[in-house]
Amino acid sequence: MPLDGRTQTLNRLFKDREALDVVDHTLTQLGQVAMVSSFGAESVVLLHMAAQVDRNARVVFIDTEMLFPETLAYQTQVAEALGLTNVDIIRAPRAAVFERDNENLLHLHDPDACCHLRKTEPLDRALRGVDAWITGRKRHQGGARAALDLFEVDRPLGQLPRIKVNPLAPWDSDDLRGYIEAHNLPRHPLVAKGYPSIGCVPCTSPVGHGEDQRAGRWRDQGKTECGIHFGADGVGRST
Repeated sequence: MPLDGRTQTLNRLFKDREALDVVDHTLTQLGQVAMVSSFGAESVVLLHMAAQVDRNARVVFIDTEMLFPETLAYQTQVAEALGLTNVDIIRAPRAAVFERDNENLLHLHDPDACCHLRKTEPLDRALRGVDAWITGRKRHQGGARAALDLFEVDRPLGQLPRIKVNPLAPWDSDDLRGYIEAHNLPRHPLVAKGYPSIGCVPCTSPVGHGEDQRAGRWRDQGKTECGIHFGADGVGRST
């Protein structure tokens, strides 16, 4: 069955199912799968679900080498706490960073290029050959994410189409907080300091009362996505 038809069928079948059911089906029935995790503010929810299904599930963590020290420590803490045995830590090649950002200042004058170098390109390489990948995107985050389906067709440039899975698409902040509390999961230490969405140090700031939870990402730059969720045409999309 073509992927478009397959994802439509999956969306019908799992419309009213639990997120854990979506994760279970993805990890056990969709072939070679990777879960991409930032080990950020809410990442522990999906990681906990993956650990319940298969602790050896492949988890891809992009180390941009510009992350908060707290994020790096949290990545180790969560992986150990959940018993995840297959965390694939990826980085941009040293030669590419030296050539294009040898002073680590690219983010100041071209944040899109910085994200492409340090996040999009490494992830493109890491996902070559996978049949499906799992993300933590949610509709309540707004923007292009507001119309997310559970299952989408991802068409990466120069690669075969694959399935992109968003098990937490219908969840809101209360759902996430309730799950974390119910399972006594460790929180990212920066959440308590006003960081509901956490990326690289230079491009992440605390969020004020009443602001959107992603307002602290690329503040005042007119940028809302790092690029790993863009289509082959470079435009942010949800399908």
